Amino acid sequence: MTLLDMMNGPIWILWAAAVLCAALAVTFLSGRGSWLIAGYNTSSKKEKEKYDEKKLCRVMGWGMAVIAILTLIMAAGCQVLPAAFADLYGAVVLIDCLVMIVLGNTICKK
Repeated sequence: MTLLDMMNGPIWILWAAAVLCAALAVTFLSGRGSWLIAGYNTSSKKEKEKYDEKKLCRVMGWGMAVIAILTLIMAAGCQVLPAAFADLYGAVVLIDCLVMIVLGNTICKK
């Protein structure tokens, strides 16, 4: 059983998600997406001063790049990848999000 057999919706939604994740990754890696980071954009100026904004954007950008690459692999290979790849995808995205949270709260502080 392949991913395509398991999918319920159209494949273009997966491609759109991959493009969106890639666009977010580029935005963050360019250092311009800090207003998209939940929690950071709503914090006070005093709280924002505790973080290195460029480093925070870089961490979020690399995390989004991992998700974008995995989503692109899933979209491009949905006809040949086994259905178990969806489980692997979910696990890697979860671990990636946890790593982004930990790094954002440790190495991104001034």
